[in-house]
Amino acid sequence: MTSPTDKIEQWIRPEVRALKAYHVPDPGDMIKLDAMENPYSWPGELVSAWQEKLRGFSFNRYPDPGAAGLKARMRETMQVPQVSQTVLGNGSDELIQMIIQSVAMPGRVIRAPEPTFVMYRQIASVTGLGFAGVPLQADFSLDRDAMLGAIAGLEPAVIFLAYPNNPTGNLFERDTLLEILARAPGLVVIDEAYAPFTDDSFMAELPSHDNLLVLRTLSKLGLAGLRLGLLAGAPDWLEQIEKTRLPYNISSIDQMTGEFALAHREVFDRQAADIRASRARLHDDMRAMADVEIFPSEANFILFRVSAGRGKAVFEGLKTRGVLIKNLDGSHPALQDCLRVTVGTPDENAAFLAALTDSLSAV
Repeated sequence: MTSPTDKIEQWIRPEVRALKAYHVPDPGDMIKLDAMENPYSWPGELVSAWQEKLRGFSFNRYPDPGAAGLKARMRETMQVPQVSQTVLGNGSDELIQMIIQSVAMPGRVIRAPEPTFVMYRQIASVTGLGFAGVPLQADFSLDRDAMLGAIAGLEPAVIFLAYPNNPTGNLFERDTLLEILARAPGLVVIDEAYAPFTDDSFMAELPSHDNLLVLRTLSKLGLAGLRLGLLAGAPDWLEQIEKTRLPYNISSIDQMTGEFALAHREVFDRQAADIRASRARLHDDMRAMADVEIFPSEANFILFRVSAGRGKAVFEGLKTRGVLIKNLDGSHPALQDCLRVTVGTPDENAAFLAALTDSLSAV
């Protein structure tokens, strides 16, 4: 009789069996500073207005398949050029998956500098494509010569560039990215998930580069629970990529809530401004600590490194003191003893700093 293990080995692809499922830790009662979320809730009057809109909402019908109203509002908010087309996804993860599915053929390769957003590699592996990372330099800046050499060597179908980069938080050299765009044989996707916290963007470059796609999300703005992402690019490319989109991928309530929230964009812009100001204060406070190396950030988080061999102990010490951040130690050779903290409210940041001080002195 064939065992379940034998059947799994027979029918599940080896690259899928080799993967580890994406782990999301349960924060319990801890202060949650691990997932780059906006820490601020909606103002009471905004909640009341949204609840009023729900009164006449119909849940028995399928959503608008093209999410036309939400798409128009997101285009306006994100300043998508008129000549560019857009596709919406259930978060940017779905859009990354759609891009990779669209180009997936045996022997093709996806490229990205590393360390970077883990889903580029994860989705490429699930889809059966090769993934070849290009190491960043010691300060997490882009290695121009290595990137251009990688393009010439393997001719990647897609190059993903997180801008700012996750988990490092920095912006790569703009001129180098333009050079990559000029030399890439396939698509170049610039992932601007953290656009609310930086002043630079490639959105306005879309009309000048027919192989450029720009990826955005509403998650970091303050709508992580809705799972709404936008992909912008040349109509010819987007027409093909949209064929991989599952029908009704954006629920009716997500469409309604997204449109409603973006009609009150000023609320979220104020919150983003507060987060940027808090990031600067948090950066300065952490930089004054002994045995802590801080890396520049244009995102809503800060990457830092503690003394050699102490990363895991400091992470566990923070958890013991009621603060959950992201432990990156062991996730990539360049991230040894590195931890990442999301910028929270002033009170959350103060609690984190106190817990970090205690944890550092205890190990």
